[in-house]
Amino acid sequence: MFKLKEFLNLEAIEKTKIYKELKCSKNEALILRELCKNYVISISSVNAFTLLSNIFGVKKYAYLDVLEDLKKLIERGFVNQNSSFFKNIESNKNQGLMLNLLQCDLSLSEYFLEFLESKPNLDFSKKEAYADYLEYLKDEFMRIELYERLSFIRKSAYNSELKEQIKLCEDYIKERLKKSKFYNVLADIFKEFNLNQKEQIIFLTLLREEYLLSNENSTSREMNFLLSLISENELDKHKNKRLLQENSSLLNLIEYEEYLNSFGDISKSFFIADEILQRVINFEPKQSKKVKIENVLKDQDIFELIEPRVNINDIIMPENTKELLESILKQQDKKVLERLNLWGIKNNKNIEAKIIFYGPAGTGKTMSALAMAKSMKKSVLSFDCSKILSKWVGESEQNVRKIFDTYKNIVQTCKQSPILLLNEADQFLSTRVESSAGSDKMHNQMQNIFLEQIERFSGVMIATTNFLESLDTAFSRRFDYKIEFKKPDFKDRLKMWEKFLPKKAEFDKKFDINILANYELSGAQILMIIKNTALKVAISKEGIFHMQDFLESIQKELNSSFDKSKIVGF
Repeated sequence: MFKLKEFLNLEAIEKTKIYKELKCSKNEALILRELCKNYVISISSVNAFTLLSNIFGVKKYAYLDVLEDLKKLIERGFVNQNSSFFKNIESNKNQGLMLNLLQCDLSLSEYFLEFLESKPNLDFSKKEAYADYLEYLKDEFMRIELYERLSFIRKSAYNSELKEQIKLCEDYIKERLKKSKFYNVLADIFKEFNLNQKEQIIFLTLLREEYLLSNENSTSREMNFLLSLISENELDKHKNKRLLQENSSLLNLIEYEEYLNSFGDISKSFFIADEILQRVINFEPKQSKKVKIENVLKDQDIFELIEPRVNINDIIMPENTKELLESILKQQDKKVLERLNLWGIKNNKNIEAKIIFYGPAGTGKTMSALAMAKSMKKSVLSFDCSKILSKWVGESEQNVRKIFDTYKNIVQTCKQSPILLLNEADQFLSTRVESSAGSDKMHNQMQNIFLEQIERFSGVMIATTNFLESLDTAFSRRFDYKIEFKKPDFKDRLKMWEKFLPKKAEFDKKFDINILANYELSGAQILMIIKNTALKVAISKEGIFHMQDFLESIQKELNSSFDKSKIVGF
């Protein structure tokens, strides 16, 4: 308490340690000292007029000259403003006038009191794993308290000491988390929404307010307060505003209300969205989604589960194709969803699309479907239509229904909607034949059922086919998008060779990637050629890639290719 006693007793307030640490004006320090004098004799709240007139006198209304200083103390969070005068803000048109401060009661803020007591360094000696999620959460809230204290005295000499404590605290939490085995719902949410450290601090601050059961007027929910936690100065605070604006990652997790504060400015108060809050507070640490789907898939022999690992940016494709895929993915955008719901186009938050990818084999149709799934954070349930059709000849109607019924059962059981990928869907989608032959009738019947199931399907379905010319018009009408995948041109082939070629290999002097890119190959063929050539070089004596090796592999691939004559699905 030495700092406080010095602050209260020393006449030359500029020489006190508290004055130097807070870096405030002399008038601000005098106001704080008067509040401290009242606080230590059990007077926690003082009328502003009484306080200011006692310090600066009433002669010539000198106390009016320091209203600006008082306002700064309130804005910085040093002093609380308590008055019923401001409770009904909407009915009071003059609440922004500084003179109205004289009607308020003033008290020292919790943060200023914490600063006065100079809380001792925290104990970070524990090294064992967290016993449970709540023990971990308690430490996260302790970390937020440190950030709050830092924001309160950002410009003081105490700044560096607090930063060191924060670093120790964060390292301490990370170390214990590494050893812990409990289900960390927060870590899942941070990863799912790709939150950076600043966004995590804001989220944890709002979560702490929920656990403290604070009311909607809590200053810890205000935009300026939240920004002060993650900003070094005013310029930094201005830059960080983007984290709390529309289309930011955080706005998928939190909501806000705009209101008129006591100084007449429009401010925002933030809250964790109910859906996310329920997920955090009432989570059940069960198996992951992937495991749950795998368990369900054990009871069927239709689908293959694929967890996508590449995104659209990893795939080399024409720019117009990429733009079209990205426009489909924009259905996930919060603003787009709000508009579609407002216009009555959509009534839920899930992407719904039925898409056909068509084009020659090896042009990236399946890979692009997986990339879209990655962007949607969805798994893929894939089946090979040609294999299933040959397996179920004679039972087509029953078994086409079985495909979709099994998918619906998985969706309902696992509470998620993976992408349904129909690979090699040519036979399903081809034009129906007018014939009296039994096989043709069976084929048409199968297609009619398939058509009916597509009509009823809800979610994302992607069908891949090598041919669009034979597509039945009835199917064409039921797909939202038909996207062509062409064989890559020279420019794209060059990019593929550059991407797929081994980076740490040695090439001979005659090697010329432009010559390789001149061959009209698909991406799948280029990758196969590189793998075959690499195997040949790996077992050679010198281990050097020769141009001739690539040319021989290309010739073998072209000679064995069926692209010129193969008709898939017929």
